[in-house]
Amino acid sequence: MPESNGTMAVRNDWQVDEVSKIYHTRLLNLIYQAASVHHQFHKPEDIQQCTLLSIKTGACPEDCAYCPQSSRYKTNVKPEPLLSIESVIDSARTAREAGSTRFCMGAAWREVKDDEAFEQVLAMVEGVSSLGLEVCCTLGMLTLAQASRLKKAGVYAYNHNLDTGAGYYGEIITTRRYQERLDTLKNVRQVGMTVCCGGIIGMGESHSDRIDLLHTLATLEEHPESVPINALVAVEGTPLADQPPVSPFELIRMIAAARILMPRAKVRLSAGRAALSIAEQALCFLAGANSIFTGDKLLTTPNCDFDEDRNMLELLGLEAESNAFLAAVDKR
Repeated sequence: MPESNGTMAVRNDWQVDEVSKIYHTRLLNLIYQAASVHHQFHKPEDIQQCTLLSIKTGACPEDCAYCPQSSRYKTNVKPEPLLSIESVIDSARTAREAGSTRFCMGAAWREVKDDEAFEQVLAMVEGVSSLGLEVCCTLGMLTLAQASRLKKAGVYAYNHNLDTGAGYYGEIITTRRYQERLDTLKNVRQVGMTVCCGGIIGMGESHSDRIDLLHTLATLEEHPESVPINALVAVEGTPLADQPPVSPFELIRMIAAARILMPRAKVRLSAGRAALSIAEQALCFLAGANSIFTGDKLLTTPNCDFDEDRNMLELLGLEAESNAFLAAVDKR
């Protein structure tokens, strides 16, 4: 509902029927409404470029049905040990030079353990942060103390996706409870890191499950600052290998609804983007997406490369968002 000055009110008290009404709005009307909200809260020409690096690949004990890194499935992903601190910092430097302003490090862990590997990750964070990049990590579940250490080392954002609605969650993952995901988000928020949290569509869920996910995100005490919207990339060997590709228009609908419900968030066009045409991506941006992951991989799945994205942004008249973190470092 608009405020008296005509701008969209930021709400955390959405009702399920309200979310459903927004989600089921006729698509072109929904895109128009989302674009209007986007223009009120953001510079619509700005797109943040992010890079995601797998710092520890495979051999994960969880059974997430979409994930080729699970040790329970036979996929083409080969387990690899934790990368060296130097190689991660080199990758971050390359990403910065290509225009990324956020660098995310992902490890195939169920949860963080207080061991040497965690100490190395903390050193990686310090090194990447010193380059003037927003540092994001996705390492699994965190205790409050671990979250505090990551924050102190320089982590700006922590990614911990809900994946789907609570009612469908058990069909996708049985090795972790939905509440455990929410508990990690609470720990992240409590120590002052920003929250990156979204989900995946195309896993066999219903529209009601998607509405459930959006409602959960939009009624958190504080909206996530970053909301990744992913389309399933079906990988041979996983339980979801035979899922048909989700329609680009379903992805656009999800992005538009997220933009209206969480107007201040960065809505990130994430996994599955490599399958979209430039025209389909343009509709995603019009509907409110204002961040992309760039580079040839998203953890272990294909993605668009830097040059392709640079050409697309130029064609659409979009601009890579400037790096406030880097500007602060340069002034030192």
